[in-house]
Amino acid sequence: MLSDRNYMRDDYPREGTSALVWLISSLVAMFVLQHVFLRLIPGADGLLENFFALSVANLKAWKLWTLFTYGFLHSTRNILLIFVNLVCLFFMARALEPVLGSRRYLGVFGFAVVLGGLLWTATNWRYDGEIIGAWPGVVGLFTVFACFYPNQPMTILLFFVMPVTLKPKYVAFIWLGINLLGFTYYELFRAASPFGEVSYSAQLGGMAAGWIYYRYLHEANWSFGAGKSEIELPHWLKKAPKTPKPAAYQVDVSRPHDLRAEVDRILDKINSHGFGALTAEEKRLLDEAKDILSRR
Repeated sequence: MLSDRNYMRDDYPREGTSALVWLISSLVAMFVLQHVFLRLIPGADGLLENFFALSVANLKAWKLWTLFTYGFLHSTRNILLIFVNLVCLFFMARALEPVLGSRRYLGVFGFAVVLGGLLWTATNWRYDGEIIGAWPGVVGLFTVFACFYPNQPMTILLFFVMPVTLKPKYVAFIWLGINLLGFTYYELFRAASPFGEVSYSAQLGGMAAGWIYYRYLHEANWSFGAGKSEIELPHWLKKAPKTPKPAAYQVDVSRPHDLRAEVDRILDKINSHGFGALTAEEKRLLDEAKDILSRR
């Protein structure tokens, strides 16, 4: 029986609550508190915003935590906005959390919120106003999603009625272009916006955070060149390639006990840190184990 085999049992230690549940619960809880303060407590209207929203006045008062907490507040006049945020976070978590793991998923969201807040502050330091909303974190996660799956078709509802299928990389470029235009025209040149208060600078900061994470942390690519140089040394001047060192250990896949133990360890690692944390050797071993099981 398959249930008699250790590697087929569902008894691995799992995280109690996913990052998505914590994130959505926090956003919904703050939205409910905003309505409670607005409608049920006399004189408390705007109390949460004064303490947690990002504004130049709050930063000058040394409320530095607002660079992060503004991402958990939303406009109480527009429930559709937080609904769209939650839907986007839900669908992206299904694709990203198994790859990044819960901690990195939350870390990317927080990094995008903070970097978006810093760029908004630098742009609006001489002006009044405040910013709330999770959009910088949402677009930051979407940028990571577009980097991982640039050509995977995705369907979006244009104006919430017309389904349109696009590749994530095109959606990211379109969104980047819209934000660059809005940032230049409405924030730098201070033109009157017909769309209300839209924080284009914060969204640009969120997208930059997603790209920075993917390139410099996930891919660990610190080179500034475009790749392989077109001008190369003659082969007789090049150093001989080093012979790779053998692995510290080798799992004998012909021995079922050793194979099961190693698969158990790899599955535990996936549960704790996500599939992206596996080494090339561990991925190869999983493929070999799958092939062996399929032949039995």
